[in-house]
Amino acid sequence: MTAELRALEANSTWTLEPLPPGKKPIGCKWVFKTKLQADGSIERYKARLVVLAVAATKNWIIHQLDVNNAFLHGDLDEEVYMTPPPGFHSSQADHSLFTLTTSTSIVLVLVYVDDILVAGNDLSQIEIFKRILSTHFKTKDLGSLKYFLGLEVARSSTGIFLNQRKYALDILSDSGQLGARTALFPMEQHLKLTAQDGDLLPDPGLYRRLVGRLIYLTITRPDIVYAVNTLSQFMHAPQVPHMTAAIRVLRYIKGCPGQGIFFPSSNSTHVSAYTDFDWASCPTTRRSTTGYFIQLGTSPLSWRTKKQSTVSRSSAEAEYRAMAVTTCELTWLK
Repeated sequence: MTAELRALEANSTWTLEPLPPGKKPIGCKWVFKTKLQADGSIERYKARLVVLAVAATKNWIIHQLDVNNAFLHGDLDEEVYMTPPPGFHSSQADHSLFTLTTSTSIVLVLVYVDDILVAGNDLSQIEIFKRILSTHFKTKDLGSLKYFLGLEVARSSTGIFLNQRKYALDILSDSGQLGARTALFPMEQHLKLTAQDGDLLPDPGLYRRLVGRLIYLTITRPDIVYAVNTLSQFMHAPQVPHMTAAIRVLRYIKGCPGQGIFFPSSNSTHVSAYTDFDWASCPTTRRSTTGYFIQLGTSPLSWRTKKQSTVSRSSAEAEYRAMAVTTCELTWLK
């Protein structure tokens, strides 16, 4: 608690003042949380994949930083302006990404609230950045990237491997499925779930929490994207068959909890995409489903399954809509 207060005071977050007449102070309390390492050991008390794919291909250095405390505020009535960090330019495609490019070096800084990734080809430039940042904020240098936002990172001379094994096992444990029989695939091929499939679940919160966690697991698991997309369409009123289908996804995950994605170091930066559609696949709305998978060389980069926004009156129309969505994603990535 003392460390948190010292960090707040060092950043001049607030000043201690007598309560003005007619004002009511809001209460507060301490919230304690244990942050764990990938192996379950205690780290201390208290995601974008594109950068990693490029870093693996270019054999860049990747370090990780953590700000001791971060501040999330509600809506502001005032306009607030802030200059970007000196020398760094914010990406127009992703405003949490900052780049510093010289004739001989490049440094990328990716900020996710209070977690920071620093990648580049020049270790001295990375160390200079970390040193300057530490003079303005209380930061903790976590060294080479190993565990980031629930993603386990393993690096060797052949590339970078990402997985969410601990996160997947936590989902299985919390759902009581650690001892369940495994399934070879996440969803029956011709399964058509609807909003009128059966009895409502007595506690819909269990289903919503489970599907929400599965959505986060799709960061490194393209193989469950279609199944999770289907399950997420029934969050408002989940029924027994929907939960049965969700349990099957868990049984599939149990068979391969450590499965993830691999970014090889011997790779090209050529971007390629695959897209397909399922015409009028939704039995309720008759809207088609778009799916795409994009690679940087042989590194998986971006994947998605999403119901199309309108009803396509022919399979050709659905196909063009799928290609249009994929083209938009390609343009953004480029």
